[in-house]
Amino acid sequence: MVTNRHKIFISFHHGDKMIDPRCGQYWKDRFELLFHQQYETVIIRSVQDGDIQDGIQTETTRRKIRDEYIADATVTVVLIGSYTWKRKHVDWKISSSIRDTANNPRCELIGIVLPTYSGFDRKQYDSYTNPPRLYKNIECGFATIHLWNENPNIVQGWIHEAFLRKDRVEPTNAYRLFSNNRSTYQTRWQDE
Repeated sequence: MVTNRHKIFISFHHGDKMIDPRCGQYWKDRFELLFHQQYETVIIRSVQDGDIQDGIQTETTRRKIRDEYIADATVTVVLIGSYTWKRKHVDWKISSSIRDTANNPRCELIGIVLPTYSGFDRKQYDSYTNPPRLYKNIECGFATIHLWNENPNIVQGWIHEAFLRKDRVEPTNAYRLFSNNRSTYQTRWQDE
């Protein structure tokens, strides 16, 4: 029996369904189907394409993400595909999630490596092909990372453990914010 429901925010790289039918949107929809619609273990929020107007200033975008989409979440789940680490909006959502503001307390953070991630079949991942801000928070003990699992009790356990850890470990938000998406030619990020 699954208990301890949490409101979570999902960050993911949408991808292109025309190129990859199992892109990030597919996995976000699958996650929602499995853990919200089918088992009601979590309440899910996310930002969809077109939800935030293009061309507005970075800080305005980050504030809108935090105040309008992440506002009442307690845990942010980052769905990690092979190119998720390159996306500025994923970086901004992680940064916004772990900021403690007057209106919104910070969220705990977990990463879930998707089956489409290179290396998933070997049950391993390259830290430098995960979002850098997520990796820095795994290093300091604020965040955890897991391989995709469709068992609601296991996933709910990850989310609840994250929720319990939230006030025991301080996150790090010092990594420089992405100003642009990373190049398609980059294969991994490097410390600056």
